Amino acid sequence: MILPRTRALRIGGASVLWRPRSVTVCLALCLLCLVLALLLLGTGTARLSPGQVVEGLIGSSDDATATRVLRRIRLPRVLTAAMVGASLGMAGAVFQSLSRNPLGSPDVIGFTTGAATGAIVQITLFNAGTFQVASAAVISGLATALVVLMLSRRKGTEGGYRLILVGIGVGAVLTGVNNVLMVMGSLERAMSAQIWLAGSLNARSWGHVWPALAGLVLFAPLVLRNARRLALLEMGEALAAQLGLNVGRTRVTLVIVAIGLTSVATASAGPIAFVALAGPQIARRLTRSPELPLLSGALTGAALLMAADLIGQWAPFGLLMPIGTMTGLCGGLYLVWLLGQGERTAPAGR
Repeated sequence: MILPRTRALRIGGASVLWRPRSVTVCLALCLLCLVLALLLLGTGTARLSPGQVVEGLIGSSDDATATRVLRRIRLPRVLTAAMVGASLGMAGAVFQSLSRNPLGSPDVIGFTTGAATGAIVQITLFNAGTFQVASAAVISGLATALVVLMLSRRKGTEGGYRLILVGIGVGAVLTGVNNVLMVMGSLERAMSAQIWLAGSLNARSWGHVWPALAGLVLFAPLVLRNARRLALLEMGEALAAQLGLNVGRTRVTLVIVAIGLTSVATASAGPIAFVALAGPQIARRLTRSPELPLLSGALTGAALLMAADLIGQWAPFGLLMPIGTMTGLCGGLYLVWLLGQGERTAPAGR
């Protein structure tokens, strides 16, 4: 049966269900991302109009300096912001679906902190370069996910809330470990680690773009391929198992894929708070659809991070606010609002 406001697209012997509102929202988000990209490319010490930006990108500008700044400095920053935001938005949608809780995002659960631990080890103890820091962040993020999965497994119980609680506990422990590592390192390395922990898009180069792109190309199709299994898990583990789904294997696969997205994003820009938390929720409200906000959540995450970067660059007194600080300020307010909504909708006397 086709649900209301749902259309069927038939291709040969197959049919695909789609919702006009969801498609419209995704197209609008793509347009918003393009507008934000043009504004970001024109923002900086030397302001450029959208026309100058386009001319510089296609190579028809007479200003060689502007073209060089656009292609070597601003374009890598914008692309990194878009791909990191998209990765976090999609990862947040997966974790919120698995936990069936709007607070189930990788930064709240502690996976982002786990990815940061490996990076801090490389920065404070070995003074490593960009590639080593990024690799360590990915490896430690995956290791954290495996630890949380093993500790949260309990036969015969729903794993969503337990996953969140165990993740918060592991994240708290790793936060302490990160602080100890920074104390152990020299002052200069500790300052470098602290700057990295703030999350930043400053000084992004093509060396940061390619890992973010590779992670998105590798993991995003795997998430979309498992969308139907993820929807079954949202109905409850017992019902999903009765429908023939291998619950344990599916959960482990989705967690590893989502933490891969999170780790690569963290490696490219540092820990970015609340994009994974807010992106899927905003996307769900925009689409007003029971479907999982995987694609729309990714586009919303990209738009959120690019908008935060734009606001940070427009800060008064010439301040260049770290992107992690901007998302933390906005995300903190969103979290308070989200908790307030939960209290308002909770049954009386609960």
